Amino acid sequence: MSAEFWASVERIRAQDGRFARDAYAFVMDSLEFSMRQVGERRHLSAAELVQGLLANARLRFGLFAYTVFAKWGLRTSDDVGDIVFQLIDAGILSRQESDTRADFDGVADFREALEASALDAEG
Repeated sequence: MSAEFWASVERIRAQDGRFARDAYAFVMDSLEFSMRQVGERRHLSAAELVQGLLANARLRFGLFAYTVFAKWGLRTSDDVGDIVFQLIDAGILSRQESDTRADFDGVADFREALEASALDAEG
């Protein structure tokens, strides 16, 4: 991540400190991860980004994925929407005219999604 990215994150966090610095970096990393999953660089829907983020978390953090997310302040897809739109407002990400913050609402509850996958891994 560039110095410009981190400076933007610090400005965002000075106004809204709900999310850890690493949450912003992980959302950006998951955007790249999600594009690799779909096989092309293109606009992603909120659902595609959230599903990619969850897959990335399972891969990177395994059974501890929800614990990491909770520490960062990420509990639902709504939180990812907040981060994405903060990054859009900061000029780090762009959006299509049809994109709205509400697109992220209710896509996934991270405790449910990540703990269910942890149980599947154990069983």
